[in-house]
Amino acid sequence: MKRDVSSRITLNVTETAELVFAIAASRHYSPEYESLTATVDGNAVDVEELLDAHGTRLHRVIAPVGDFVLEYSATLPAGEPAAGDDVERLVYLRQSRYAESDAMAPTAAAEFRGIEGGAELLAAVSSWVGTRLSYVPGSSLPTDGATRTLLARQGVCRDYAHLCIALLRGLGIPARMVAVYAPGLTPMDFHAVAEAWIDDAWRAVDATTLAPRSSLVRIATGRDAADTAFLTVVSGRADLVDLAVTATADVLPDDDLTQLVSLA
Repeated sequence: MKRDVSSRITLNVTETAELVFAIAASRHYSPEYESLTATVDGNAVDVEELLDAHGTRLHRVIAPVGDFVLEYSATLPAGEPAAGDDVERLVYLRQSRYAESDAMAPTAAAEFRGIEGGAELLAAVSSWVGTRLSYVPGSSLPTDGATRTLLARQGVCRDYAHLCIALLRGLGIPARMVAVYAPGLTPMDFHAVAEAWIDDAWRAVDATTLAPRSSLVRIATGRDAADTAFLTVVSGRADLVDLAVTATADVLPDDDLTQLVSLA
């Protein structure tokens, strides 16, 4: 499967700012074509690439005051499924800021008692989250975690992912968040899904069911949204003016939620 992805971020920089972006496809892919440019008031500025955990590619820019634009585009063939190790599995069993697995463990134990591990448990958690939350754009705060999401019974993709992650960790299953490009997503935007360690591999979990999992393109991977934000303003001041994202695939497959799917 071949995917074409792009993003364009426009900022108003009012004080010289150190900016870090996570918008490029991860190192798991070998792009047939790729371009990343940054400008301020139409003039090119330098971009430094840094490699984070799990192949995440970060791009750092020191942006002067002005109208800042970062543009990225790539054509990507299928990549190799992400590997895992014992250290990763330990890290992603722990609670984190937005995935309070200690608080969610009693709920997880009560709701999923008697369900065997593997694909059946993963499908059960995904279905449970998907049927208990309503997808409502703008309904959650950037500080909301899994517990508040469950109480509110609504959220966006990151909230669905956080709740899945917290429940899975509460059941003793390593789980983490992945920021992705998502062909088929409507309306188009950056998307967030969960991954769980099942049958000796990382498996994608998307309780929103808004895009087929096998079409997703990994951008950033981490404990939760704190590790996968598309923009971090390290210093200075920059306000988001516009964000445009596109993602298409030459084939958009059906998504059988009972089947295990691994992302590159």
